[in-house]
Amino acid sequence: MHYDKELQAIKDGLIFLGALTEKAIQQAMTALAQRDSDIARQVIREDDEIDRLDTELEERCIKILALRQPAAIDLRFITTAIKITGHLERIGDMAVNIAEKALQLNDEPQLKPYIDLPRMTDMVGAMIRDSLDSFIRGDLALAENVRQTEQVIDDLNEQIFRELLTFMMEDSKSIHRSLIIMQISKNMERIADHAKGIADMVTYMVTGECVRHQTCPLKE
Repeated sequence: MHYDKELQAIKDGLIFLGALTEKAIQQAMTALAQRDSDIARQVIREDDEIDRLDTELEERCIKILALRQPAAIDLRFITTAIKITGHLERIGDMAVNIAEKALQLNDEPQLKPYIDLPRMTDMVGAMIRDSLDSFIRGDLALAENVRQTEQVIDDLNEQIFRELLTFMMEDSKSIHRSLIIMQISKNMERIADHAKGIADMVTYMVTGECVRHQTCPLKE
């Protein structure tokens, strides 16, 4: 019974850590869209909590491995959880990067309305939630949906890049701001990659099959 509680505590911790990273992404985008630098600084400060929880969860998983010596599906669950905490911690770092870029852009005139970036933010937030839900439930179909959504994020990032390239070609004064926005979009793409990484680990946990290096059907 105590062992089951230990496993549940890991699940709860991952869900909470995922919620914190999703909140950080949303707040970083709010800081950009509303030109609110105070919110951006808050995102940067609160990343310490994400780092702390990442370390705490990893240590808890390692303790279970050492003391309980789980086998089969429980072993894959614990090792998957350790990798997921790493993905979530790096997502938190991406949110900090976006907040830092927002601070830079907020000091300059706005180049263009932000339309696709908030859309990407909502999508990657859903990817984080769905990837963690797929982990908790062992839902392979939901994990596959996350993998397919990652391609949509890639396409949006490419669309933003082309649009900003046009801005830079037409007005050299827009180059600096355009490059910063490109970096924000790239961070969103990397967040999607980490959410996909979590989904890939779910497939490994449930089936024992590693799909991380397989080509996504949508990219063929």
